[in-house]
Amino acid sequence: MRARDLLTDFPTLGLDAPVVDAARLLALQDLPGVIVLGDEGEPFTILPGAEVLRLAVPAYCQDDPALARVIDEAHADEFLRALDRRTVREALPSRPRELPVTDPGATVLEVAALMARTRSPLVAIVEDGRLLGAVTLKALLERVLPA
Repeated sequence: MRARDLLTDFPTLGLDAPVVDAARLLALQDLPGVIVLGDEGEPFTILPGAEVLRLAVPAYCQDDPALARVIDEAHADEFLRALDRRTVREALPSRPRELPVTDPGATVLEVAALMARTRSPLVAIVEDGRLLGAVTLKALLERVLPA
């Protein structure tokens, strides 16, 4: 079995899209992450859902969970509004990580190893510089786990 056998169409966002659009896409389509395309239309990064939350939750609450507990609910419910003003480009870490991208001929084990190494719930599949789609962790596990 090859990556092409597990391939599915997958939504993408550009670097200048608002981060809140990524959050909406994740929620409305129940996605594990989003493929972010660079300025030339090539995969630039994979933005996992947990990373979107990391961008939204104030750093002081991530660093000290006790602070998150003392913030009243009215203010706590507003934390996602901070995303309204930020683009994906602005929110990405300054040090790029290994990009989980492979070709359609990659084996299932190659795809699984790439997911594990990059801690990404999906891998972009690219051929001749063109994004074909993605392999999700769910699709991979459904095909390889015994019934």
